[in-house]
Amino acid sequence: MSSCIQIDRLCKSFGDRVLFDDLSLTVERGARIGLVARNGSGKSTLLNIIAGREDYASGQVYVARDLRREYLVQNPCYPEGTTVLQACFTGDTPAARALARYERAVAENRRLADAGAAADAIRQGSAELQAAMAELDALDAWNYETRAKQILTRLNITGFDMPVASLSGGQVKRVALAHALISDPELLLLDEPTNHLDLEMTAWLEKYLTERRPTMLMVTHDRWFLDRVCTEIFEIDDYRIYSYKGNYSYFLEKKEERRQQEDARYASDANLYRRELEWMRRQPQARATKARARTEAFYELEARLRRNREASDMKLQPRAGYIGGKIFEMRHVGKSFGDKRLISDFSYTFARREKLGIVGDNGAGKTTFLKMLLGLVPPDEGTIEVGETVRFGYYAQEGMSFKDDDRVIDVVTDIAETVDWNGRPHITAQQMLSHFLFPPPVQHSFVGRLSGGERRRLYLCTVLMRHPNFLILDEPTNDLDIPTLQALEAYLQDFDGCLLVVSHDRYFLDKVADHLLVAGRNGVWREFPSSYSDYLMWKEWQAREVPKPSHPAPDASPEQPRSRPSRTATRKRTYKEQREMEHIETELPQMEAEKAGLEAKLSGGSLSAEELTAASVRLGELLDAIDTATMRWLELSEIE
Repeated sequence: MSSCIQIDRLCKSFGDRVLFDDLSLTVERGARIGLVARNGSGKSTLLNIIAGREDYASGQVYVARDLRREYLVQNPCYPEGTTVLQACFTGDTPAARALARYERAVAENRRLADAGAAADAIRQGSAELQAAMAELDALDAWNYETRAKQILTRLNITGFDMPVASLSGGQVKRVALAHALISDPELLLLDEPTNHLDLEMTAWLEKYLTERRPTMLMVTHDRWFLDRVCTEIFEIDDYRIYSYKGNYSYFLEKKEERRQQEDARYASDANLYRRELEWMRRQPQARATKARARTEAFYELEARLRRNREASDMKLQPRAGYIGGKIFEMRHVGKSFGDKRLISDFSYTFARREKLGIVGDNGAGKTTFLKMLLGLVPPDEGTIEVGETVRFGYYAQEGMSFKDDDRVIDVVTDIAETVDWNGRPHITAQQMLSHFLFPPPVQHSFVGRLSGGERRRLYLCTVLMRHPNFLILDEPTNDLDIPTLQALEAYLQDFDGCLLVVSHDRYFLDKVADHLLVAGRNGVWREFPSSYSDYLMWKEWQAREVPKPSHPAPDASPEQPRSRPSRTATRKRTYKEQREMEHIETELPQMEAEKAGLEAKLSGGSLSAEELTAASVRLGELLDAIDTATMRWLELSEIE
């Protein structure tokens, strides 16, 4: 199989910070590769170099020119005034250029008409529009626009003429993802593609990539996605790259074997170092060639051992302050923004040591729920009472307020000069940062030199060092590297306080959350008494046929999280409730069948623009109805 990317002896550094030293790799055509490494190891930089957006000190980078290429950057941005559709047509293909010209002509004609422009200006605008349409006809590119709208709809972007500047950061990332997919590229470079995608969007993207099989090099923290999509894993470690021919599970198995071999080699090197150190202390300043060679070998051995010590894993030992019996109570809480109902008549009492995950579609109000609990956003109706002993630690999606000209060490010392950590009293800020894998040179560098993931790790440090007894985490897995996520999971599993976490990361939620709150449409929230995997399994059952279990089936995953007993009611179902449940069991398959038919039409490419809009609206209505009926069936099924 021929290669489409070839990198030989690549070297790259920022000042005195080395990212790559003599790095080489080959990407074969058709491979779907996941790139994993610690934050700050240069994953995004490597993608930028391959895409030709960043230079390097030395080495060679070859990318096949005969492939259609697209690059999804981590933080996309567009020129002021760009609409959603225009953002999708910013590529360098003839079809994209023709459609961009057409969209500009349409916008200009609309502006001239609204402004009551002179007849000559209107004629000139019409002539440009006709020329753009003729170019689209010549390229047979009209399906390109239909395809763009289909992909945007699947990513829950339906305001095609909205300016990009009015969208949230997550919506802009989804627009950029649609732009990367529309041209059906043969080579895809993806930097955190699953950030800001909900469950259904991630499942759709997984299916899209596995069916179309583009050559792909991807950076993502989503381990479940890596496992199901990638055929090979590249790991950057100690300035080198390691290749594993298999998915993420295979990578974990083989990496553990490699680490055991490295541990054995380290022990052997340590024994040799002790003997050579004694020799160095006895050795006079001889100039013999043999002595010089042995001395040089000693310093190489010392440097290798020091590198291994610096590359140790992050280990966090949980320590929560005392928390009383009363945590918080929500009574008949409601919240709306305009005509959109986010939470309707919701009541809940939080228990000690409870670990609750919140899941739901984007825009369902999950972050608003957290901010109401913290007192940052007032509810429209109802009351929220928080216990006096509760001390919140809030990790927000947009919470990083560091200045680029702040030094890393100053960020921590501004909170505290010393802190009790991992059972050790009064450790210094420098020691605290070392626990979070910031070596001394990085501690005294500027925040502006950190990668996005390193900033997130620093933010996590500032949250945990305050020793909260109630942690609230809003999408904590975005931009954190996998080693940090593994350390955070271990910390949260043993955390003796309370936890409320919003995430779409199945792997992470299965590890840390005992049960779920599902944010439904129309403000209807329901508790699900088990893990995220159980919830997804239950939704799959609903898609096939309505099941009748008394509780969700256990997941077959070998890494099963602790389960929490169901809060099943003890009363019997009434006759009316039984009839309602039977009606839902009849109605749900019909709605699912209609939903499947609409999705097939939307993916078929045969609908006109008007039909596409109507089908999209009906699909949204169906999803609302299915979600409401499903959650009501779950509520009824828990009654004996």
